[in-house]
Amino acid sequence: MSEERIRELARSYFHVYQAVDRGAMEALLADDFTFTSPWDDHISRARYFEHCWPHAGEFRFREPFRIFTQGDEAVVIYETEGKQGGTFHNAELLRFAGDRIRSIDVFFGFVPGAREIQQNATLSS
Repeated sequence: MSEERIRELARSYFHVYQAVDRGAMEALLADDFTFTSPWDDHISRARYFEHCWPHAGEFRFREPFRIFTQGDEAVVIYETEGKQGGTFHNAELLRFAGDRIRSIDVFFGFVPGAREIQQNATLSS
């Protein structure tokens, strides 16, 4: 698959999640899809829809995404804005099987300076 096609599919994943389009997401994810994050350990497609999908649409992905491809994989780095406020950034490794996403590994942390803000808020509570 071409690098441009991988970039297009990766962007689609984030746009579909933000738009809360479950039908489009189901078409995008492979039947044996797995999802891993610091809070989710290699969960199945069904568990992804139970556990993660309810949060779809809760934040807006900022453009542009930084997308790096190699073979049938893409690393996407992005920032978001929550509807309730706040910003965070993530990196996600998407693996593809044909035109579908086979797995996603999410890596996240604080936006620069946010850890200090959170620690100060915790100390003053």
